[in-house]
Amino acid sequence: MITVDEALAKVFSLVAPLGAEPVALARAAGRVLAEDAAARRDQPPFDASAMDGYALRADEARPGASFEVIGESAAGHRFAGVVGAGQAVRIFTGAPVPEGADRVVIQEDVTREGARITLGDGLGTDVNIRARGGDFAAGERVAAPRVLSSADIALLAAMNVAEVTVARKPQVALISTGDELVMPGEDPGPDQIIASNTFGLKALIEAAGAEARILPIARDTTQSLETAFDLAEGADLVVTIGGASVGDYDIVGQVAAARGMEQAFYKVLMRPGKPLMAGRMGAAAMVGLPGNPVSAMVSAHVFLVPMIRAMLGLGAAPATRLAAPLACDVPEAGAREHFMRARLDDGRLHPAENQDSALLSVLARSDALLIRPAGDGPRRAGEMASYIPL
Repeated sequence: MITVDEALAKVFSLVAPLGAEPVALARAAGRVLAEDAAARRDQPPFDASAMDGYALRADEARPGASFEVIGESAAGHRFAGVVGAGQAVRIFTGAPVPEGADRVVIQEDVTREGARITLGDGLGTDVNIRARGGDFAAGERVAAPRVLSSADIALLAAMNVAEVTVARKPQVALISTGDELVMPGEDPGPDQIIASNTFGLKALIEAAGAEARILPIARDTTQSLETAFDLAEGADLVVTIGGASVGDYDIVGQVAAARGMEQAFYKVLMRPGKPLMAGRMGAAAMVGLPGNPVSAMVSAHVFLVPMIRAMLGLGAAPATRLAAPLACDVPEAGAREHFMRARLDDGRLHPAENQDSALLSVLARSDALLIRPAGDGPRRAGEMASYIPL
């Protein structure tokens, strides 16, 4: 068996960035920007009023001063003339500041009678103008790689960028194995259970930025598993669930080897998730996850999500690890690195009492994986511990 860190290094060696493709900006949210995008204009594209008021010459702005209103500047409709001495232009928020003016006096500081205004005694000092290019200038870049957020999309739209180059989404084939499995909604026999892992993994994989295909359940026969592998053709990553242990019906490794899989490792010093294997099979990377529901999901957080991020060009790095104090004492850890389901309440980690790897309900109530290094000694409440946020 190898350590989690050693296994991560090996799975990263199995994958690489997949290339890029152009997409319309309206479809780019959540995608990974693969090439820098440059602004095609200044923002604002002109000196713009930050308030409703009157544009005039700053050197004439003093309490009691009077001005002739010679026109109006509104958003989308600028005043075409020049503001001279003793003159002002009615202006609205976002409108271009007319030539000759370098200050906007807000309307609350003005008294208007007909075509004349008089400035009040409580005149402030703000010029109330947003300078051209104050947000960004033409040529400024949104740097890749990055997962495009809603704020990024808004910024790119303001930059007049209609199309961006993003990383191609990894295609992942999911194969559940076992005679005991049926799909959700079917009527299981007395000895059968529902194939829950596949659906949880699909959700996790797609949240990480890939596309996942759920293939038909592979039964515990060589022919059925061969058919499932045939259906996975074209995937960048093939993920099997179950059948990777050493039981009489655990044949995934044998069938994959017969198809030319180059195994990188088998079994990891972790809990849950020890019976894990990985390698390459043809053009695809392959990961064989354990069949226990929590083992499969924990292994996916630790290995699959970082693999997908590497394939998206976001770098080969372990899952994000944070730190928080323990809410209670925890006993000495065992010989394997332990990823314990936990809740983060009031900034403290509360490990679940029951860590059985078959209990999905405990995982669903958890928002952290408390990490206990192999051989870690007993820890007291209040000591800092690492965790992976879920």
